[in-house]
Amino acid sequence: MTGFPMVPSCPYRSLVPRLSADPLAKSRKLWRACGTILFKRLQFFMPFLGRNHNHNMKSKTPKSKKQKKKISIDQGWEAVNPHAAGIDIGSREHFACVPATATPHNVRSFGTFTADLGALADWLKECGVTSVAMEATGVYWIPVFQILEARGLAVILVNARQTKHVAGRKSDVQDCQWIQRLHTYGLLQGSFRPEDSYCVLRTYLRYRDELVSARSTQCQHMHKALQQMNVQLTQVLSDVTGVSGMAIIEAILAGERAPARLAKLVDCRVRATPARIQKALEGDYRPEHLFVLQQAFSLYGIYEERINACDEQIVREAARLADKVDPQQKPLPTRKEGRPAIKDKMQGQDMRAVLYRKFGADLTAIEGVGITTALVVLTEVGPNLDSFKTEKHFCSWLGLCPDNRISGGKVLSSHTRRVINRTSDALRMAAVTLERSQSALGGFYRRMKGRLGAAEGITATAHKLARIIYRLIKHGETYVRQGMEDYERKFKERKLHALQKTAASLGFNLVMRQQVVPSVS
Repeated sequence: MTGFPMVPSCPYRSLVPRLSADPLAKSRKLWRACGTILFKRLQFFMPFLGRNHNHNMKSKTPKSKKQKKKISIDQGWEAVNPHAAGIDIGSREHFACVPATATPHNVRSFGTFTADLGALADWLKECGVTSVAMEATGVYWIPVFQILEARGLAVILVNARQTKHVAGRKSDVQDCQWIQRLHTYGLLQGSFRPEDSYCVLRTYLRYRDELVSARSTQCQHMHKALQQMNVQLTQVLSDVTGVSGMAIIEAILAGERAPARLAKLVDCRVRATPARIQKALEGDYRPEHLFVLQQAFSLYGIYEERINACDEQIVREAARLADKVDPQQKPLPTRKEGRPAIKDKMQGQDMRAVLYRKFGADLTAIEGVGITTALVVLTEVGPNLDSFKTEKHFCSWLGLCPDNRISGGKVLSSHTRRVINRTSDALRMAAVTLERSQSALGGFYRRMKGRLGAAEGITATAHKLARIIYRLIKHGETYVRQGMEDYERKFKERKLHALQKTAASLGFNLVMRQQVVPSVS
């Protein structure tokens, strides 16, 4: 028997397996194949007979899925802000929502022109709104915030992280309604913003930072042009943009090429020898590199003038701020040792004394903190820290403390949050300057850097600086410098106490090693 004929009318001919040479296996596979053919044939002809047959031949009744009970936010919730409004800020139009009881059409859109913002404020006042929450990711919220605040409305700026993770609310109309509802029940927390007078000074200081960044770019262009001409000023001068470097560059642009004459423009305090300076000034003065040097030098001077003008405005605006302490009753502490007085001046004004009157404490007494860092703290935070209950809240706002994320009793992450905060950036820069400081803060920075690494050590030191600044501003305390020897002594005492405690827990006694005097034979 070589094979079995297949049924031509069967649509499932491919289901019959190929038979093997074993007679017993042939018979078994034959019956299995025939049964499969008959079963599939019945399934094939069932629809023509008017019957709906399930392929699995099992009667399944549709089971109703358990629907989760939706929680309505309107049931049993107390309205914390009954006269609240929500605004979704955009670049071309703003969508505002007021309570449904105030007007039949409680959602309206307004343009971004000043007249439109005035109409928005009038409409909110007509609807009896007293508190407004707005969401924005750019700078488009600033004119809206200022105009509404000037009209007597309590305005808060909401972080987009608090509202964006809501499914089904991706349009501007639904966003403003959701913001209004959340603000009504007090579920939104406003971003911190200092008083308006400090925001004015903050604008000048932020623009000054941008000018300094642009000036540093031109300084890099000058460095590159000099390097391409093989004028090795960087090997004989620590600062090319100093008095000696700028005098040499100006002479080169004026047409001077003799190394001996250029070397005479160097200040006498430069440590490099005249022979080495002359050797460094021998270069290949190509015209294209001279053109780049000329443009960068001109722009550097322009930015220098703009920075000086910005400094004058900063000094003028800082003098208008309210004083927190009277130097006659509480004199200014002495300047920290080793710091020249010229570094505390801006446009001839002693900014250290000005900042002391505004803060009520001398922040520049802290190691690593200068007038630039203190100005950043004044403009970004202000002298009033009532918005932060404790120093922990202040450090959390700065993003300098660990952000512990725990789920199921397991710590998933303890890294700091990624925040954009100029104060934390300034404190990190101040922490870097403590690399060689012979103080307690310097020893703390080096210990943290060695144990945690460079980045984590800088963050830990900035965290410590933030705590010190909070205490000085909040309580008006005077900073007490701790010496390096005192810090090391206390550190050794804490470490010894920890070792004794560990030894006691293991049943041992920690005994100090004694020196044995050698016996005389």
